[in-house]
Amino acid sequence: MGSNKQGSEHEHLHQNHKHSDEDYKKLINRMSRIIGHANSVKTMMEEHRDCTEILIQISAVKAALNNLGKKILEDHINKCIVDVVGEEQLEEKKKLLEDLNDAIDKFVR
Repeated sequence: MGSNKQGSEHEHLHQNHKHSDEDYKKLINRMSRIIGHANSVKTMMEEHRDCTEILIQISAVKAALNNLGKKILEDHINKCIVDVVGEEQLEEKKKLLEDLNDAIDKFVR
């Protein structure tokens, strides 16, 4: 993974697609919170907490991971795919991308 400096903003490249440092930091922060929450579940288990409480927390971790995955997929579609497909007829493509994101969101629920 390389970086390309443009002014004060860095971008990360993967297979010729660009992601800003700010985007990556937001995703990494979300993942850090999920890891912290998962560690809390482990602690609850070590403390022999009520199974119902543990299951509720596991459900919250699963939902957070799903939401992170949806965000990464959405960013991939909106940034990486647009870069590959090009910006010709971008307005028409935006509507198609919005519809695709909506369909994926409904499917993943």
